[in-house]
Amino acid sequence: MENLVQNLVNIFSGLGKEAIVFLISMLPILELRGGLIAAALLKIDFLSGYVWSIIGNLLPIPFVLLFLEKIFNLLKKVKFCEKIITKFENRILKKKKQIDKYGYLGLLLFVGIPLPGTGAWTGSALAVLLHLDRKKSFIYIVLGVILASIIMSIFSYGILDNIVH
Repeated sequence: MENLVQNLVNIFSGLGKEAIVFLISMLPILELRGGLIAAALLKIDFLSGYVWSIIGNLLPIPFVLLFLEKIFNLLKKVKFCEKIITKFENRILKKKKQIDKYGYLGLLLFVGIPLPGTGAWTGSALAVLLHLDRKKSFIYIVLGVILASIIMSIFSYGILDNIVH
């Protein structure tokens, strides 16, 4: 992930450091994790990098919660896209056990524990596909992003290293 983030930092180099962190944090897959890595690579002070990463990660989430189902339904009408969307939905729905077992707390943990394939984008898609309450889901996704930001800050900014040494 660090190499991908470094490449994006280079691509966006004409922008301000905070804008780079913000944009990387908005991207699916990289999200907040990538934004915090970028902030550390760009040597942005912790608080600024932290805030811009969270804002960038959360900005697209209401749109995902509100429009993903409509976009998927529209794309499924196109024969080529139908298979891709169905495959994507099935891949996301494989992760629903945690939500089924723990409800919204499961959604919070799914978003908040930074593992591959988890995060605010996937958590939002999961909430939509499981027809969870969007407002309630957003609250738990925000809490999950905050949890992920704390965990990733420990690693991205070397807080863990400072504690150990």
